[in-house]
Amino acid sequence: MRFIDECDIRVEAGDGGKGCVAFRREKYVPFGGPAGGDGGRGGDVVFVADEGLGTLYDLKHVRVLRAEPGGPGEGKDCYGRAGRDLEVRVPVGTVIVDRASGEPVDEVVHPKARVIVARGGEGGRGNKHFATPTDRAPRRAEPGTPGEKKELRLELKVMADVGLLGFPNVGKSTLISAVSRAHPKVASYPFTTLEPHLGVVTLGDARRGLGKNFVIADIPGLIAGASRGAGLGIRFLRHLERTRLLLHLICISDEPGRSPLADYQALRKELEAFDEDLAKRPEVVAMTQADRPEVVEAHEAAKAEFQALGIELRLVSAASHAGLDDLMRELHERLESPR
Repeated sequence: MRFIDECDIRVEAGDGGKGCVAFRREKYVPFGGPAGGDGGRGGDVVFVADEGLGTLYDLKHVRVLRAEPGGPGEGKDCYGRAGRDLEVRVPVGTVIVDRASGEPVDEVVHPKARVIVARGGEGGRGNKHFATPTDRAPRRAEPGTPGEKKELRLELKVMADVGLLGFPNVGKSTLISAVSRAHPKVASYPFTTLEPHLGVVTLGDARRGLGKNFVIADIPGLIAGASRGAGLGIRFLRHLERTRLLLHLICISDEPGRSPLADYQALRKELEAFDEDLAKRPEVVAMTQADRPEVVEAHEAAKAEFQALGIELRLVSAASHAGLDDLMRELHERLESPR
């Protein structure tokens, strides 16, 4: 199934049913009076958070979501049947945006949460409601009110505790594969990862109930100029907005003009261009590929440069697992510390 993190959709709640004009017709009751029932209420369109979904793919090609209208009122004081609500499953982390104004309407952040995105119309009143001392046989009733109709955009932001950030091919996918059961595609060419991946990191003995978990998210790599559309742009940065901690990965590169510090500063610039609040999140910085001798040598020089900025540069290897356990414990401690 393809990963889809945004889609446009129209939602239409059910219209209310119309009221009825009717009169009692009983033997020995020549003037029974009005007996028209009210129309039924229209159904709502409701989004329900489903933990089992991780994409908006099911809604990508749906043009309209339409709830059932209410039934009309009937004689003998019978009310019309209420329209059934239309319940639509969406992934946890879905943001609902009004397309006309561009403003967020609501968001689904808890499993099984229910959000009414379009309310059904009210049923019209039957003619029994319009009887007066001077008009004992009214022949009018109300039509039902129309249900709400909205043009919406759905945007998915993955729910994770830690977000991985770095240039393409710094080892983000390899790291998340090494510390969790996630299996993103790993290759030697840039932009191997084209969609976010989530992995659950477990510390301690999970089988005896002593383990502690946190969720880590791997997003496609960024490059300098991403905020202006370079590479894959900053489309996937929205998936870091719900994270509490950023893990910034760097490595050495043979490309001219690149260095661990230059890469870090370039991506910090892109973060600030996208969202200043996101750029202020706590972060941990680590150099990958510690299993290579040249990386170990480069780490000593880079560590001093980062220390001058007040940043501690860790050294890890996803291939040999060197430093990974200490890094994961540090991430967990940072998550558990007071916000």
